[in-house]
Amino acid sequence: MEIRLDKYLADMGIGTRSQVKQYIRKKQVQVNGSVPNGPQQKVAVGKDIVTFQGAEVDYAVYEYYMFCKPKGCVSAVTDNCHDTVVDYITDRKRKDLFPVGRLDIDTEGLLLITNDGSLAHNLLAPGRHVPKCYQAKVSGQVTEEDVELFSKGVEIGEEHPTLPAELKILSVEKEKGDDLWISQIELVITEGKFHQVKRMFEAVGKSVIDLKRISMGPLKLDDSLKPGEYRTLTEEELKLLCQ
Repeated sequence: MEIRLDKYLADMGIGTRSQVKQYIRKKQVQVNGSVPNGPQQKVAVGKDIVTFQGAEVDYAVYEYYMFCKPKGCVSAVTDNCHDTVVDYITDRKRKDLFPVGRLDIDTEGLLLITNDGSLAHNLLAPGRHVPKCYQAKVSGQVTEEDVELFSKGVEIGEEHPTLPAELKILSVEKEKGDDLWISQIELVITEGKFHQVKRMFEAVGKSVIDLKRISMGPLKLDDSLKPGEYRTLTEEELKLLCQ
């Protein structure tokens, strides 16, 4: 693949197209050890060596990161009030990364961050019904009746009920020194309605205290990642996502 030198550098976050043109004119950029003809010079990705101020600039067409989203940041590219999930990817090469889907500001867990729009579409397209698994701490006593109701779909105030969901009760116990029941659950849904998990439990008279996504399709959150940490996807994980 060959691309213009100014696009190569702009894609890798060296600057805007106009900025990198200035760098090239000031001879701060070299291609294979020589000063280029100009910003329009074509560069063979993976073959030609491009440097900026003496440092090599590798070109990445796509990047894929598994991110353990912490509470308090937003699933967006830019935001005027909060840190975004993309802000955490400090060693990214691409400047066009975005989160695949959204998690609420107070929800933590698995997010895929990439610049691969085709993969994102395949994971988010409503007709594909990609399963997403959540673990939650719920205020209230989750029962087998709730499990049955969730398996049929729940009315959450929209035109249609939710699609069938798989609810698993992990534990139900009283808080120490309190009459409040706390349930630990796991829930698999295949759609992404606004605040869906919270609204499903509200529909059965309970409330979600803590929520964490642990998988999306075949991609499972790496247990070693703490909130705010990330890593690149392995070749095997990427292969599973692209099937």
